[in-house]
Amino acid sequence: MTNLDMLLLKGPPSGDVEGGLYRLRYTILTQGVPANSEGMSELRIYLWLILLNAPPIRTDVYLDLVRQGASPAHAKILNDAFRTFQSDPLFRRRVTQNSITRVLNAVAWRLNDAHEARVNGWQSPPTLSTFGGSPESTTLQSHISVTTGGRTEASTTNDAEQIGYVQGMNVLAGPFLYAARSEVQAFVAFERLITHECPGYVRGSMEGVHKGLKLVDTVLAIVDEKLYSHLMSKSMHAAIWAFASVLTMCACTPPLPEVLQLWDFLFAYGPHLNILCIVAQLILIRDQILESPSPNQILRSLPPLQASKIIQVATSFAAKIPEHIYEEIVNHAK
Repeated sequence: MTNLDMLLLKGPPSGDVEGGLYRLRYTILTQGVPANSEGMSELRIYLWLILLNAPPIRTDVYLDLVRQGASPAHAKILNDAFRTFQSDPLFRRRVTQNSITRVLNAVAWRLNDAHEARVNGWQSPPTLSTFGGSPESTTLQSHISVTTGGRTEASTTNDAEQIGYVQGMNVLAGPFLYAARSEVQAFVAFERLITHECPGYVRGSMEGVHKGLKLVDTVLAIVDEKLYSHLMSKSMHAAIWAFASVLTMCACTPPLPEVLQLWDFLFAYGPHLNILCIVAQLILIRDQILESPSPNQILRSLPPLQASKIIQVATSFAAKIPEHIYEEIVNHAK
């Protein structure tokens, strides 16, 4: 039995939640989450739910949303659903287009209901109760009370009024559906991510993504001025090549098992660190970019993800980021 197994089954020693979460994060960073060659893990979805501080819901809450049928965003969702990881045989074998469509419509209805509740001055009835997945998930979450681990929580009072379905949300939902044991689990984790960790990514203006793109350029200039100057001389701002990487937290770059491993790290220490991970991908192909007269050809399709190397590089230059810039990174998606 691994350290993660023991921690999830028995909970933090002496009920020390903060210490238990620190140990959980550190174990993920140093040992990783046990998974097979296809990225499948019995622990991963439960770890994600805990790290995202995603409260459980009753299965019938999700089913009620599904029964509402096509959301106002249904046409957009259908247009995106069939393209979700379309060329990935692992994903297509495990996740159906129907399940993608159901989860995205359910989230769209949930966001729409939140908007209506605030516009009309009433609040939705509480929905938190017993989790709708497998029985052990309730045990796991009761053992380790979830917390944000010091990360800044987004205020949803005003944000929820502006959040809605945007193109690219299907790619963000995909890894949750792949890793989860049920659609309910995927729905809970995905909704929590977009409403609390990165609501700025899914507002109509996608202001969080645009802030993130500027920060990619800023971080690159700090950690590798030569590479930054070379790209700027070719007018290769991050806005040109990194939009999808910021919006999807690198899920747009295969292979999927490496995406899952990278997300383990991002959920453990904060999805905002995706900005550093994008820059780390450039550092890994630095020589290739510097030697190319047309780096746009390279950046148009980034090399396959190598999660371990990306995490190692990203953490190595994190200390170089000035405090005020790092604060912007932490809050850019809120």
